[in-house]
Amino acid sequence: MSEKAYDLVVIGGGPAGYAAAIRAGQLGKKVACVEMERAGGTCLNWGCIPSKALLKAAEAYRTILGAEKLGISVKDVSFDFEQIIKRSRGVSDTMAKGVEFLFKKNKVDYVVGVGQISAPGMVEIVDGESKGTFLSTEKILIATGCKARTLPGIDVDGERVMTSREALVMKKRPESIVIVGAGAIGVEFAYFLHSLGTKVTLVEMLPQILPHEDADTAAALQRSFKKQKLEVHVGTKVENIVKTESGVSLELVKGDKRTPVAAEALLLSIGIVPYLDKLLSSRVNLNLDRGYLVVDDNYETSSKGIYAAGDIIGPPWLAHVATYEAVQAVNGMFGIAKPKRVSLFPGCTYCSPQVASVGMTEAQVKEKGIDYKVGKFPFTASGKAVAIDASEGFVKVILDAKHGEILGAHIIGHDATELIGEYALAMNSELTAEDIHHTIHAHPTLSEANMEAAAAAFGEAIHI
Repeated sequence: MSEKAYDLVVIGGGPAGYAAAIRAGQLGKKVACVEMERAGGTCLNWGCIPSKALLKAAEAYRTILGAEKLGISVKDVSFDFEQIIKRSRGVSDTMAKGVEFLFKKNKVDYVVGVGQISAPGMVEIVDGESKGTFLSTEKILIATGCKARTLPGIDVDGERVMTSREALVMKKRPESIVIVGAGAIGVEFAYFLHSLGTKVTLVEMLPQILPHEDADTAAALQRSFKKQKLEVHVGTKVENIVKTESGVSLELVKGDKRTPVAAEALLLSIGIVPYLDKLLSSRVNLNLDRGYLVVDDNYETSSKGIYAAGDIIGPPWLAHVATYEAVQAVNGMFGIAKPKRVSLFPGCTYCSPQVASVGMTEAQVKEKGIDYKVGKFPFTASGKAVAIDASEGFVKVILDAKHGEILGAHIIGHDATELIGEYALAMNSELTAEDIHHTIHAHPTLSEANMEAAAAAFGEAIHI
């Protein structure tokens, strides 16, 4: 056994963990990051990054198939599903190596193994290639994240039944699949597989797909999926799931109606649960709320010197939020600045058309009893959108009627996930819709839709 001493030991190497370790390294602290698999964590290796590589392939394939309306003739278009998956894994490999390089650049010790807090100030590597190593440390940051939620009695085998992790390394494209859960992950996989010819049945228990998004954008996406002939069921439960020799069988239940469905595969996209496996020894007790670590405004847990950030402290479960929290936590614990808790953040879904938002939905504004008004601008009125054959969708901005404060912004359409940044910056800087309205946007660009939506709230939009 060996022992090393640190200013900070981070357990978990995902967007929260590696960001915390790198930030501490930038501050000149002696820091170690413990990761049981590979630098980058779930997001980089099994989530947001490889899935975007898959979605790019689907988008490219669909673009080529629709190229004739642009005056381009393309014949004998096909795809290699195995190569699509292989490239996705290659993207993750490249990015993981990039994180390892950043560790070296910032003098972060990268420890591969399962870290357990044996006592405050002591982390033991209890499994993996560094097993038996003890890391003594002034401070500990837990960033172990979450794992996919599964259904009791339904074994995930990676072929007939999958979570997003197994879906990212599918050996072959299923001819048919039922996707349970229409949050961002479910919707993205539905679009990806449907685009490549899989018969997709997307099922959501709540009244709309993308349940956390504004009702207008969710409805617009569902209409788009219907136009694409992607089957969607909302307000529907899945019951009596049974594995069969050829795949799975189940029942879709909506009210009193039961519809039997058979498919080659089932993808569970029903949320995530906190990952605390082997994290705490019997001598360490931390306060939990529904399994998530409870932290104060400084990201410190109920045990002094032990901090936590990212998905493990609860929603919103987003990589960019996790990174923000981790940097805030490190800055706070080492006295650089008073840490901030997350209050405003963009949410993004990368299907086609893309969906992005920041701030409150219209329903949330109504619930608060705020006097508000809405500005909306369709991409059908955007010269750039029409020119690039991307006129589906709109920008919607919700304002406080009295002061013009931006309460929320919601975009569905081409590159919505890039466009939302302008509204996030405006809201974070306490700018008003008038500030966006009176900012000259380059023409022709998609970003003009942000300006026109703001103008529309005042009845001053030029192009509608």
